[in-house]
Amino acid sequence: MLNDIVNKQIIKLQPTILSIHYLPCVLWFRHFLNDEHVLLEQHENYEKQSYRNRCVILSANGPLALTIPVKKTKHKIPMHEVEIENDFNWQKQHWEAICSAYRSSPYFEHYEHHFENFYKKKFNFLQDFNIELIKVCLKILKIDKELVLSKKYIMCASDFKDLREVIHPKKKSKEEFEPYLHVFSSKFSFVPNLSVIDILFNKGRIL
Repeated sequence: MLNDIVNKQIIKLQPTILSIHYLPCVLWFRHFLNDEHVLLEQHENYEKQSYRNRCVILSANGPLALTIPVKKTKHKIPMHEVEIENDFNWQKQHWEAICSAYRSSPYFEHYEHHFENFYKKKFNFLQDFNIELIKVCLKILKIDKELVLSKKYIMCASDFKDLREVIHPKKKSKEEFEPYLHVFSSKFSFVPNLSVIDILFNKGRIL
């Protein structure tokens, strides 16, 4: 089951705050699935070089970051206003990278049709693209859990478990991750906390 991969956690009543990530990593899904009350922060200021527009997969050359280009602004703007830069075909590049990394994985052919259309359809806003992809992952996993968006910016408070800056590509998690076989396990040691699609394509729905 998925919990065997993301590790079983004791459900807590303390609300969890998560940022809205692009094809989120295992740690993000661990908290989203196992924490009882989760809020997705849509009013925080967009942060560059974060998982908000980046995911990490395992390619033949090692971990590979796929980054969605966004339109530059002079001022900080909330996540729900961030626009995608569609002047060049980044979607084609991302899909080709995903195919190259996972085409030989055990479950790629089972799930590729769920994702392929997202790399052909144009999205104007980063948050819309991220949320629709998260919904696809939940559908594949047969997880019926509502995506609850924040109604205003949530100030850090003691009654929240704030993970907005904890789950970050520049911050190594201290949590443990159960190893599983990657496509390139013969070349690399186990790489933890990749995008959830790495588990989906290598392990299947596992529910």
